[in-house]
Formats: sequence, C-alpha cells, structure tokens
Amino acid sequence: MPSYTQTYLSHCADIAETVARQESAIRTAAETFSRTIRSGRMVHLFGSGHSRIMVEEMWPRYGSFPGFNPIVELAVSFHNLVVGANGQRQAMFLENVSGYAAQILRNFDIRSDDSALVISSSGTSTVAVEMAELLRDIGVTVAGIVSKAHSEASDSKRPDGRKLGDFCDILLDSGAPVGDAMVAVEGLDTPVAPGSTIGSCLIVNCIKAELAALLTAAGQPPKVLTAANLVGKERSNELFQSAYDEHAHRLAGLFQHVGGT
Repeated sequence: MPSYTQTYLSHCADIAETVARQESAIRTAAETFSRTIRSGRMVHLFGSGHSRIMVEEMWPRYGSFPGFNPIVELAVSFHNLVVGANGQRQAMFLENVSGYAAQILRNFDIRSDDSALVISSSGTSTVAVEMAELLRDIGVTVAGIVSKAHSEASDSKRPDGRKLGDFCDILLDSGAPVGDAMVAVEGLDTPVAPGSTIGSCLIVNCIKAELAALLTAAGQPPKVLTAANLVGKERSNELFQSAYDEHAHRLAGLFQHVGGT
C-alpha cells in the first residue's frame, strides 16, 4: 500500500496533468494580460478566503513582476485569529454578502482595456462571483480559476443559479476533486490534504511564465523581483525599487478618475 505522502503526491501529479492539458487556455489568458500591461493598465486579481494565496503568488513575490492590482480584502481573507474578533465565522459570512464586491470596486477607476483574474475553488463565493460579473459589465476580460469538479458539485448561492464560470471569458480548472481534500486516512471518515492550491498555483505560474515571454518579445521585458544570490545585491535592489515604482505609477492611474471626476 502506498504511504499517505505517496498518495498525496500521486494526486498532485494528476493535478499537474490537468493543468498541462489547459496550455492553450493558459496562453490565451497570458495574451490577454499582455495586452493590458503593454497598454499601461493593470490586471486585477481577486480571491477571497484561501484563494487570496493565488493573488499573492502572482504579485508581489520573487519571480514576479508589476502589472497586477492585487485586491486582497482582509475582512474575507484574514484567517489567523480563527475565532473571536476578526474570526473565521465572520469572514465566511461576509464573502457571501451580496453587494460587497461593488463596494470594493468603487475604489478603482477600472476601464475596458483592463483585465482580471478571479479565483474561487467552488466558484460560488458571492463576492468572487459578483466581482467577475461587475468587471465583465464594465467590459473587462475576465479569467477565472475554479476546481471544476468541486464547482459543478456545489450549489450556487444566487437565485439565478449562476457561478463564477458563467462570468468568465477564460475558465481554468485547478484539477482538485469534489471537496478539495485528496487523501483518505484509515479510520477517519473525512479526507484531508486539499489540492486546489497546488493546481491554482501551477496555473498562476504558467500564466506568469507565458506572460513574461510575451512582454519580452514585445520589447517590454518585465522588471522581475529577483534574489540577490542570483544577480547580486545591487542589481537585486535596483529591480525591486524599479518594480515597486512601476507598480505605484500604474496604480495611480486606477485612482485618477474614481467617482467620475
């Protein structure tokens, strides 16, 4: 019998194959994001709950580059306290309050030449679904990441039955199973060890690699956050400072006409 570690890694290998089969859609997402970034605009990133991990995986971290607006709303993604004030119960409640996404987007001057990546494993989180819906209404091209099997088995929280995938121009599958957890432990009646983060992070970084290639080929090589032990302290600091400066300049454009003024 395989060990639990071997079982989990075997499922992860299956997830990697699922991601590999979506190479064409991944490249389409990268091409969309490339057009946005080359135009001087930003790709809006959003995920509530643990889906915020993919937002931070895209930017900012080593091996990533500016051009993204990471929208991380702490009220629906801060899990550290678990119970008490700012606890998990409140976060899970708020992410299914209709109208919250509109209040978040009210802070930005979003245009149709922007693009977006919205992540929700179930595809049913109200704030994520409405985020995609509102962005699409503006004319933004929306890519989404869901766990297809899990989303299909999940009930929509909307009266019209629609889910995240219904508001995405490009929909990618993390490959995680129904319920997300992938390992059955003897004597335990519920599975453990989820897989959606693995598949979603693979997708995010595949998009990132394809996007970097497209930007470089277009004569706009990205300023990649790079460790000093690869390029030296001076070059590393130069890249960090210039990348953060570029992010600030791009972000300033998202506030310029907030409220229509």
